[in-house]
Amino acid sequence: MNADQQARDVKAGRLDPDAYSDLFSDLHPPLDGHEAHVEADRCYFCYDAPCMEACPTSIDIPMFIREISTGNPLGAAKTIFEQNIFGGMCARVCPTETLCEEVCVRETAEGKPVKIGLLQRFATDTAMAAEKQFFTRAPSTGKRVAVVGAGPAGLACAHRMAVKGHDVDVYEAHPKAGGLNEYGIASYKTPDGFAQAEVDYITAIGGITMHYEKALGAEISLSQLSADYDAVFLGMGLAGVNALSIDGAEADGSLDAVSWIGDLRQASDVSTVPVGRRVVVIGGGMTAVDAAVQAKALGADEVTICYRGPKERMKASEYEQEIAKVRGVSIRYGMTPKSMIVEGGAVAGMTFDRGGETVIIACDEVMKAIGQAFVPDCLNGSGETIALDGGRIAVDEEGRTSMAKVWAGGDCVNAGDDLTVTAVSQGRDAAESIHSALSA
Repeated sequence: MNADQQARDVKAGRLDPDAYSDLFSDLHPPLDGHEAHVEADRCYFCYDAPCMEACPTSIDIPMFIREISTGNPLGAAKTIFEQNIFGGMCARVCPTETLCEEVCVRETAEGKPVKIGLLQRFATDTAMAAEKQFFTRAPSTGKRVAVVGAGPAGLACAHRMAVKGHDVDVYEAHPKAGGLNEYGIASYKTPDGFAQAEVDYITAIGGITMHYEKALGAEISLSQLSADYDAVFLGMGLAGVNALSIDGAEADGSLDAVSWIGDLRQASDVSTVPVGRRVVVIGGGMTAVDAAVQAKALGADEVTICYRGPKERMKASEYEQEIAKVRGVSIRYGMTPKSMIVEGGAVAGMTFDRGGETVIIACDEVMKAIGQAFVPDCLNGSGETIALDGGRIAVDEEGRTSMAKVWAGGDCVNAGDDLTVTAVSQGRDAAESIHSALSA
């Protein structure tokens, strides 16, 4: 522990060693076979299923639940993977409470929806545990496709391209694949190395070659990729972090929440990760909740999420907010950051404006979860300008960019809601468009 950490009362190992395994264990224990069968029997198997309409990847939810109810979880997994090859991760992190489960007829009638997410996990986990593959590659087309970014959008595109018989090279800036599934989602949502297990399952189709620590605009360029390949898909996500423009924002103890979550995810032993005694998290989305809950799980005495807007505008769902509160996190609304209190170069507190009232919260760490931004600098050298929309890459309904032979999807485009399931949908659909173009 360095001097700054001592001054801020930041240290590792705040809890008894046995406590960490419980606090970072699976948020939702999986259903066993009997529980899955009972839950599947609750489904009405609606003909005009609102749950299917609410799913960004259009999974045939009544079909896969019926397959579970008839004792065919592998058939259910096939139904899921045909639409969403990241069905396992989406079953864990998708906000089902505001998508498929929110519109479930059981929810409307009884206030208790069918547990669609847990049923999806039951099916996909069964298939992955059995190493059951449902796809085979078509005969080689001789076409080569470059995919930039090994997150949900990139790998969904790569998998669909490989199934079609194209050879795919995936270029990833990090030393591991998975994107935010690996580096940006709370450990208690995807424990036991699931993100990498899913990557291995997806790439087992063959025809996909991974190239790590190859960042666009550094080790690789778009102009060279477009010259060397028949098509290019951009799915590199958001590399920039929105700045907190207040005095003292860069003091020791002021951290980027996404980077902090990434470091925690890569730690071989979470008990070695230092955390402050009193932590303030600024933001109102899923990242803010993930950072706050994990800071509390590491042993912080007080963790407070401060969101500038009212509760109803908070991007994190009611369900996510409830998770935070149950885990001991306080959430305060209408809190506009004004300045960071700095003593000896380190964070000592935060000053907020709350409806004209000045509120001071003492803290030794501040985690900023105020959003990420696309950095278009990586597109330099493309040979022509790629049009942007709202600061992100502009695409048409098929994911085509303004540059010939180049498609894009996921968080780097201005055509979604920054959800894993939406990124998967965009990568899959772009792959179909690319295949049509290469087959013409």
